[in-house]
Amino acid sequence: MRLRIVALSFAIGIALTGCSSGTSKAGPTPEPSKSSAAPALTGTEVSVAVTGDIKSEPVVTITPGDPASKLTTQDIVVGTGPAVKAGATVTANYVGYGAASGQMFDSSWHSGTPPTFPLGNVILGWQKGLVGMQVGGRRLLIIPAELGYGNAPPPGSGIANGETLVFVVDLVSFK
Repeated sequence: MRLRIVALSFAIGIALTGCSSGTSKAGPTPEPSKSSAAPALTGTEVSVAVTGDIKSEPVVTITPGDPASKLTTQDIVVGTGPAVKAGATVTANYVGYGAASGQMFDSSWHSGTPPTFPLGNVILGWQKGLVGMQVGGRRLLIIPAELGYGNAPPPGSGIANGETLVFVVDLVSFK
């Protein structure tokens, strides 16, 4: 099962390369001047703070803690468009970090174009964590290892075995 889960940053890159055309907007996006800031999610588990303007790569500050035991989602900016349903194909910008290291392992912002991908082709933390998110929103996902890469992260990714993953996702559209 964990091997099936493997694939956010690398499978997205592979699966998305040919999937990014022909996407129609599912709703409006927020104005570029909106800024996002979320209070740090704290506790004995990892602590995460997110700042920055929507439509630009967010600034993510991570204070390591115990590995996450459950999926945590927090809308930093609530979108104004329709909400994603399970099985949708989404277009989104994202940035991903390892919670233990605090190091970024992937960012779609660096490519200049948000990728498009079916939710069924990504890790379970994304499949579950993006459902209900509205177009134009920014969401923080803190994903426990069993909903991420488990003990089989992609080789060379910089993600440790059993590592909690932290993503900030800006939803552009879906179909």
